[in-house]
Amino acid sequence: MPAERVGQATGQARPLETEYRPRLPLDLRRTVLFQRRGAGDPTLTVDGAVIWRASRTPAGVATLALRETAPGIVRAAAWGPGAEWALDQLPALCGARDDPSGFDPSHHPLIADAHHRNPGLRLSRTDLVFDALAGAIFEQKVTGVQAFGAWRRIVTWHGEPAPGPTPRPMFAPPSVDEWRRVPSWAWHRAGLEPPQSRAVVEAARRGDSVARAVETATDAEQRDRVLLSMRGVGPWTVAETVIKALGDPDAVSVGDYHVAHEVGHALTGHRADDDGMLELLAPWSGHRQRVIRLIGASGVHEPRRGPRLHPEDHRAR
Repeated sequence: MPAERVGQATGQARPLETEYRPRLPLDLRRTVLFQRRGAGDPTLTVDGAVIWRASRTPAGVATLALRETAPGIVRAAAWGPGAEWALDQLPALCGARDDPSGFDPSHHPLIADAHHRNPGLRLSRTDLVFDALAGAIFEQKVTGVQAFGAWRRIVTWHGEPAPGPTPRPMFAPPSVDEWRRVPSWAWHRAGLEPPQSRAVVEAARRGDSVARAVETATDAEQRDRVLLSMRGVGPWTVAETVIKALGDPDAVSVGDYHVAHEVGHALTGHRADDDGMLELLAPWSGHRQRVIRLIGASGVHEPRRGPRLHPEDHRAR
């Protein structure tokens, strides 16, 4: 349980602080860094043993610093007007709401072994639906390098500087209103394709109402229907959004360029398409995302079969 907090929930130098003791084993880095969008993400970085995260909470911008001070003890400090919200949400960020009940790794020896070797792998959630949605749209139909670069530029140019003694300049994502007002030239200069930039702007027009509808949905079907009602948002984007924002243990990113191949190779030694992947994951219904994460942690990856895809750069030279 968190310890008593000290400090002031302001942008001043002194932070709010707490101590989190998870009930289950926790691999802090593997769990929290899953939220990072590339090594240069201005919202999430690592400095030595400390993980730094900048976010735009419902209470305002916050910077969170996390350090594992002893096995099973996470020390956290937070700065900014959203500091108290960030500390309240810390357990969920560290996977406290991840419920593995009913998960049976024994259906496949690779999954059983990965589960045994990674007892601290938890499914993290941010509870920030719109930020997860915007980030997922950035990653539609492009390489990770292109998506992460565009995310880094737009968040740095139009986000808000993170409070506190961050190890390098960090930024919280723009507000919903600021996402809507990013000028067209900035999207182009950042290297984001027009369909993705239009989808982010369109989503921002409904951002607050969509986030509320998702948060209050009574089941996954209703939640997904709300997200799919937005132009430019399909099943892949929905899955990526709920994986990061809500820690959905069953979401599968159907249509991903790599995931089906990786699942097929890990479980059968051969590539699979989306239908084949879903068939392979069927024994773990309710925990399919957990299985995908364990495959990633297993170290078993499909060999690259050809040259890497190089994105076109449509920006002016």
